[in-house]
Amino acid sequence: NPAFLPVYGQASKAAPLIRDGNKLYQEKKYNEAEVAYRKSLSVDKENKAGGYNLGNSLYKQGNYEGASRQYNDLIQRKDLSKEQKARSLHNLGNSLLQEKKYDESIDAFKQSLKLSPQDNDTRYNLAYAQSMLRQQQQQQQQQNKSGKDKQQQQQQQQQGKDQEKKDQQQQEQQSSAEKEQEKKNGQQQKASGKQGISKEDAEKILQALNN
Repeated sequence: NPAFLPVYGQASKAAPLIRDGNKLYQEKKYNEAEVAYRKSLSVDKENKAGGYNLGNSLYKQGNYEGASRQYNDLIQRKDLSKEQKARSLHNLGNSLLQEKKYDESIDAFKQSLKLSPQDNDTRYNLAYAQSMLRQQQQQQQQQNKSGKDKQQQQQQQQQGKDQEKKDQQQQEQQSSAEKEQEKKNGQQQKASGKQGISKEDAEKILQALNN
């Protein structure tokens, strides 16, 4: 869980508001604690404890994007101690982890460990983020493979449809040609019938000639 930074002497104007915020935070009234920390920053925008604890209260409310921004702003400051920056980076890594930004989360944990190599919580969170990144990459690979297989299947189905359509067209053309040929044969038979005479008529003609 995100830990508090102590209240520093240089933030004396904001100290009462930060103490109020801390009490509300301990009571799990994170929304009210957020209000108190924001007030402390309005009194003294340079106070580090108010900025850090505001990030914690946002994190506890599930506003991971807001918490990430708050911790990011904090680690840019040059007046942070080594410990303060390490803890801010640790909490930034947690927020990014919740946002499923695993690459950025891993980077934050690594930076935190450089400043605090003995921090086992950060080391554990780093290993967990790396594990989640591998799972995410495997899922993406499976989705890409599934997408390619589906696309290939659709292409094969389309090719099958195109071939079926082509075969149907050829069949229709062949059927049309057969019909045309039958029609032509019928016309030839009809014409042949007009030119010829029956056997009975031929015998009559021969008999007439003999007479």
